[in-house]
Amino acid sequence: METSDGYRLPAEWEPHAATWIAWPHRRETFLGEFSRIPEFFAGFVRLLAACEPVKVIATGAALAEAQARLHGVANVECIDIPTSDSWLRDTGPVFLVPRDHRTRDRRTRDHRTEGQGMQRPVAVCWEWNAWGGKYPPWELDSKVSRAIAGRLGMAVVAPGVVLEGGAIETDGEGTLLVNHRCVVDPNRNPGRSRADMEQVLCDRLAVSRVVWLGGELAGDDTDGHIDQIARFVAPGRVVAARQQDRLDPNWVSLEENLGQLAAAVDAQGRRLEVIPIDIPPRFSFEGTQLPASHLNFYLVNGAVMVPVFGGPTDAPAIRTLADCFPDRRIVPVDCQELIRGRGALHCITRDQPAG
Repeated sequence: METSDGYRLPAEWEPHAATWIAWPHRRETFLGEFSRIPEFFAGFVRLLAACEPVKVIATGAALAEAQARLHGVANVECIDIPTSDSWLRDTGPVFLVPRDHRTRDRRTRDHRTEGQGMQRPVAVCWEWNAWGGKYPPWELDSKVSRAIAGRLGMAVVAPGVVLEGGAIETDGEGTLLVNHRCVVDPNRNPGRSRADMEQVLCDRLAVSRVVWLGGELAGDDTDGHIDQIARFVAPGRVVAARQQDRLDPNWVSLEENLGQLAAAVDAQGRRLEVIPIDIPPRFSFEGTQLPASHLNFYLVNGAVMVPVFGGPTDAPAIRTLADCFPDRRIVPVDCQELIRGRGALHCITRDQPAG
């Protein structure tokens, strides 16, 4: 497909058809002991599968391990798609749904499916170079988004620029949150200005307003993915990472982002309501600070999976997110092992919207 006309980028809280996961196999991705990482993934897949279908991708020995660990778990399908790494938020496709998706009558949809063929979701497949060339080899991951789209029989929108899924966040109503540091980047898209990239985002993701932020968390090798820093919880409402410890290297940039968000206006002309969530101060593993953030939560049908890290910021973050999502079950997930790979729950998941 050459255009995304007639489509929109849905919010994560809209109904899902499935969650996609890439089984971990690259040991050098994680600090410390790797054997605990597949154990974490197996437990997390079970939590997800209690809420919605889960599609686990891998090949060879990794696929065999996933099948063995998940044998007999209902609602889980293991699929042979080769990967370089396990951060599917970034390597998987971004899905667009038909613009009238929320308002169609179900009987009309069923009739069109049987007859002329209902307009289906499409997959936006970005180029991939491992966060600006940081972690070769990445050739297998560069093919993952198209492989998933092919598996689903979806048409592909190919913008021809490098972008990771964790770099964007939407309200489902035409607003996009983006950190300029990981999008307007000469190691990803040389020669492209912010205006160039904003045009691509608006055209290919069918959004009309881009809110640019900055900064990054210490230890975050993505150059500041937005899903660690600021997330929509409803149209017009954003939760934003805050660091209370002024000695933490994240304090300055997060305070700046809070100010920028408070002054921002969304695609519908609303001034954003900003709700701060404190993140762990100076969270480290063997002297290396890691980007531990409760903002890396993942929404599934009926629940919110919230990363926790065994510290004093866990309970307040859970309370805040429970207030933001009163109709969903809050599921705390201990991410002290997963964060050794410098990412958490949102980083390893890709939501496929119902279509």
